[in-house]
Amino acid sequence: MATSTAAQRRDERKNSYNALLAACPSRQLLDRISDKWVVLVLCALGGDGPDGTGEPTTLRYSELSRIIAGVSEKMLTQTLRSLERDGLITRAVTPTVPVTVDYALTELGLSLHRTARLLRTWAQDNMDAVHANREHYDGGR
Repeated sequence: MATSTAAQRRDERKNSYNALLAACPSRQLLDRISDKWVVLVLCALGGDGPDGTGEPTTLRYSELSRIIAGVSEKMLTQTLRSLERDGLITRAVTPTVPVTVDYALTELGLSLHRTARLLRTWAQDNMDAVHANREHYDGGR
């Protein structure tokens, strides 16, 4: 059995969740949360929708589908399942006819929502500059 020094053990702990390393489990999480549908679901549940109050809200599947333009039923379902699995949202089923399913952010989801909101705001605020840079870049080719 190989032994390691205290410095080696510190380095292992320090690098145990380094998304820059290929085998790091946090890379899978980073892949998931950087997906556009994840960011948009987090923003919608965080109250950032078109008529959003800015306060976290509970939404039904159909409401999410309406708020998030362009998302397919398959992608929305996959996204919601992965977010629920990771503990970022809750899914509450009410036995009505038809069955009612509500989604909401968990505390963990709320903490990620704050970052997603900043990312969304940055994209919206800087789109003109990005368009200008693209035109300049494409014009030089």
